[in-house]
Amino acid sequence: MAERHRPEEGTATPGPAGHLDAQVFDEVVTATSELIRLDTTNRGGGDGNERQAAEYVAAGLADAGIEPRLLEKKAGRTNVVARIEGTDPSAGALLLHGHLDVVPAQAEDWSVHPFSGEVRDGVVWGRGAIDMKNADAMALSLARAWSRAGVRPPRDIVLAFTADEEDSAEFGSDFLVREHPELFEGCTEGISESGAFTFHAGGMRLYPVAAGERGTAWLKLTAHGRAGHGSKVNRANAVSRLAAAAHRIGEYAWPVRLTPTVRAALARLAQLHGLSPLGPDAKDADVDALLARLGAAAALVEPTVRNSANPTVLEAGYKVNVIPGTATARVDGRMLPGAEEEFHTTLDELTGPDVHWEFQHREVPLQAPVDSPLFAAMTEALEHFDPGAHAVPYCMSGGTDAKQFSRLGIVGYGFTPLKLPEGFDYQALFHGVDERVPVEALHFGIRVLDRALLAGGTRGTAPDPGGPSTARSPSAHDATAPSGG
Repeated sequence: MAERHRPEEGTATPGPAGHLDAQVFDEVVTATSELIRLDTTNRGGGDGNERQAAEYVAAGLADAGIEPRLLEKKAGRTNVVARIEGTDPSAGALLLHGHLDVVPAQAEDWSVHPFSGEVRDGVVWGRGAIDMKNADAMALSLARAWSRAGVRPPRDIVLAFTADEEDSAEFGSDFLVREHPELFEGCTEGISESGAFTFHAGGMRLYPVAAGERGTAWLKLTAHGRAGHGSKVNRANAVSRLAAAAHRIGEYAWPVRLTPTVRAALARLAQLHGLSPLGPDAKDADVDALLARLGAAAALVEPTVRNSANPTVLEAGYKVNVIPGTATARVDGRMLPGAEEEFHTTLDELTGPDVHWEFQHREVPLQAPVDSPLFAAMTEALEHFDPGAHAVPYCMSGGTDAKQFSRLGIVGYGFTPLKLPEGFDYQALFHGVDERVPVEALHFGIRVLDRALLAGGTRGTAPDPGGPSTARSPSAHDATAPSGG
């Protein structure tokens, strides 16, 4: 039997009906550790294998009497989907999803082996401890605890453990949405990663609950010029043209564009800091001034008040005395909901007539209502188990599998509850060295997730299969169709 990881005194049965047993607190730690030990590194370009982790999850569900389905587009790139029936068939179902793959890790850079899953001094170590095998373990352990106690949630809950989120999602959520949409029938909302963690700011404990994501815009820039000898004057130098365009992009000051989610976040943070909220006609300088007065809390919203584009890769030439005829660059762009057209127009202006740009990978931005019953249930659960803390709306600067599931009309939230000590740099551990999660954070997550899911928070009936989507039609700049998180 694995080492016991019991919660602190008085918190062993925190659910609304006192149904959580001590076993679930052991299981969530054990499952996090054992999933980490299964190396599901995604190296990109189709190089990955989630099969062992998928089989682990499927076995855990089957043992609890929950029927899993294992689905693959390519051998080894395995997804697991299961449904827990709720007590109210008329309520819209809730999707609870997490990815099984992880980014690469260099063992020599770590204090412990990244795939050891070591539990030491009350902390679980390894790649995926934060992103996001901890959340997979919570979902699996909670489903098993409900089964043991005979608990049913008010609405159907669809569990999805996906492959390939750390690359294009081609073998994961994109495949599921395209080839198996029937498995998500009735789902109106979904919750997944990157929200509901403790953010310490000026003596306050904040819990950012994600209700939006910027869109992904990975770009390829190509400059054409006249090839020639490096010793001769060349006014059509492809390298110079590319470098100038990359510099303009990197130095460009994008204007403020406040989405409803970000505006709600700023309003809440201003209130908590005793500051005046922004007016409806706030200028860029007003927003920047407010951010400057929010102290550490500004980090929650500052990356999402504007579009962004950062040059990341430059490629040109093959010999120092040869001017190449072409040069290429890669740019990591991010687009806010409603600001996609501005992004296109601005890139046209910044690249100029001598540099062509196109999407290498594109995904839509998302936003979700912050006045929904589900958002209220998540907020209440966090503040119940951490009295004195404050949940706040949050827009993620990056993206998740919620982008793919949005094509089915599923509104996505980021909600992986973790209570973290001050000084624990949660966001730096995503794709970072020495990734780890405290045992007590996992225990807190189980309590909060249980309470939020059993509260229901349904917004009604299922979406029309041909209904709303935030995706747009491809533009002339698109090199590929939308496909990734």
